[in-house]
Amino acid sequence: MKVRVDRTKCQGIGMCEMTAPTVFEVGEDGVSVVINENPPESDRDLVEKAVANCPTGALYFAD
Repeated sequence: MKVRVDRTKCQGIGMCEMTAPTVFEVGEDGVSVVINENPPESDRDLVEKAVANCPTGALYFAD
């Protein structure tokens, strides 16, 4: 599982960081970044929830 943030869509709301704090954080520039782009399978549910609930659709899974 590899996850990414489309920085052109992200508004830095921070829902991803609240949902999966070991994977996402809002950077100093106010845009979310992936701090662990290959999270362990044990975090899959949280990451999928963060992707599904991103209000701007900025989070996605990469191949």
